[in-house]
Amino acid sequence: MVHGGGVAARQRFAGLRQPWQSSHALLAVPLVLIVVITVVDLLVPADVHLGPLLVIAPAITASFAGPRLTGVIGGLTVAAQAFIGWHFGVLFSRNVMVQILALTVLSCLIVCFCVVRERRRKELDQVRTVAEAAQHVLLWPLPEQLGPLQVACLYLAAEDEAQIGGDLYAATRIDGGARVMIGDVRGKGLAAIGEAALLLGAFREAAHKHTTLPELAAGLEQSVTHYLPEFEPEEEAGERFVTTLLLEIPDADPLTRMTSCGHPPPLLLHPGEAVAVPVHPAPPLGVGPTGPEDYTLDVFSFEPGDTLLLYTDGVIEARDPHGAFYPFTQRAAQWTDHSPESLLHHLRRDLLAHVGGRLADDAALIAIRRTLPAHPGRRHRRTFHADGFRHRSQTEPPSR
Repeated sequence: MVHGGGVAARQRFAGLRQPWQSSHALLAVPLVLIVVITVVDLLVPADVHLGPLLVIAPAITASFAGPRLTGVIGGLTVAAQAFIGWHFGVLFSRNVMVQILALTVLSCLIVCFCVVRERRRKELDQVRTVAEAAQHVLLWPLPEQLGPLQVACLYLAAEDEAQIGGDLYAATRIDGGARVMIGDVRGKGLAAIGEAALLLGAFREAAHKHTTLPELAAGLEQSVTHYLPEFEPEEEAGERFVTTLLLEIPDADPLTRMTSCGHPPPLLLHPGEAVAVPVHPAPPLGVGPTGPEDYTLDVFSFEPGDTLLLYTDGVIEARDPHGAFYPFTQRAAQWTDHSPESLLHHLRRDLLAHVGGRLADDAALIAIRRTLPAHPGRRHRRTFHADGFRHRSQTEPPSR
């Protein structure tokens, strides 16, 4: 979702302040160790030497602080060892001088380690920043409002350090309505990003050119068939495909059109109920049909106040530690009165709790709520029906 500049600035400031506060709070640990070890060494018998244990202080500091603070703690340990030697009148003895030299060398080595670690961390942060920017450019956030539609989206990547993977979604305004796509590339994580980018680019280019969804699906099939082999590893040649769901949602008509290419059907939420929309899927993109006549156009009623929930199979195939699938329909029915953003917030938390905190596959969800009456003063009967592209009902409004 898109956040305001002030909120983002406060979040960045809080993110910078929190590590600073935590590291300075932890600094008390090595300081207390230096004091305790020094005092105990002064109190124990003269033949017991605890001074060498002071090296623990800079070693602990290096785990949470940078080279500067680690160097300060290292200097304090050397000073503490010197104080112990001075207290017993043996500061310039061979034994104490060797201990001081050893602490100095070890502290310098720890500081050098911190310098190398900080340099690597900065390089990793820079790479991560570039990767995040590239991923955001690839998978644009959906607008919060598309005409009379409230929209929210959620992406949960299975691979560490990735914000997107093989799942994808896009939406665009057309004359008198909106077209939405959600899809799932075979595979997961960063390895599937190339195929996802291919389909997203094809959709953004073709969504405004084709009159009907079957024509759009056929156009996407041509793009995928032509370019997909370039992304296929040799060991998976001919085995890569993309499941896709295309929707066309008019602004002033509750009848919503849908074409599925092997993708799970959406859920239609109205107060206290969640039902799967009947769908007649064609094979996924990249393996089957080539012409508009090979795709089915399903039509259903999407009334004001209803919420349409699109998802990928990473949601419905998520398992708990005992192997039980996530009961997506039942859980979604608990929050039918929530806004799209709140609905996805609850589903995200519930889904991650079900799987124990980490998904085995990428997961994407889109929640769409119709907020304005399609025809003021008039409600439509909820209907679900599917007409073949070449046998569309004469009473059905033409696709835009």
